[in-house]
Amino acid sequence: MKAALVVFLGTNCEVETKAALEACLFECDYVDSNTCDLLGYDCVFLCGGFSYGDYIRSGRLAKFTPVIGALKKYIEAQRGVVAGICNGFQILCEAHFLKGALLENNSSRFICKNTPLRLEFSGIKKDISLQIAHREGKYVCGKKDFDEVKSMAFLKYIDNPNGSYFDIAGLYDKERRIMGLMPHPERCFFANCFGFDGREIFKIIKDEIKRG
Repeated sequence: MKAALVVFLGTNCEVETKAALEACLFECDYVDSNTCDLLGYDCVFLCGGFSYGDYIRSGRLAKFTPVIGALKKYIEAQRGVVAGICNGFQILCEAHFLKGALLENNSSRFICKNTPLRLEFSGIKKDISLQIAHREGKYVCGKKDFDEVKSMAFLKYIDNPNGSYFDIAGLYDKERRIMGLMPHPERCFFANCFGFDGREIFKIIKDEIKRG
């Protein structure tokens, strides 16, 4: 399976994400923000970091780049799975591929720590721990979307660190082909990192690709 890792100016988690994907037997390519065609890939990752310095708002500027147009075509063609981690989740929301938005944490502080989470996805129900690293991680949505959003949350904070509505840490779309999450699974994958629970997320993504 082939994975594209989108690198914007300010992205800084692409190396760790690529290492985790390669350990899952993906063939990976870095693609930059001027890329106009993603149809050759089975999955597309928007990695963590601070695209364009998070000026104006996290993910706000990245959504105007050519690769977002390519991503729209990729999604419309139902080509594969799209995953956005941290800044990638913010971009997916800013570009309206997922509902809602990520705003400043209630504490107004940057939070970086391992965080207990509840994972519920396609019959999987378990508690895991992943690292978070964000200042704008508070998930919010419009009142009319409350019921729909709650049904599409696959990852929730057990001890909400940022004020996210409904404790949401990760969300997918109606077709489960677009997934966004604030925690960093790539930082909890190898023995020299923060545990192994990130493997659960990459396994889900791999299974969803196989599901077609």
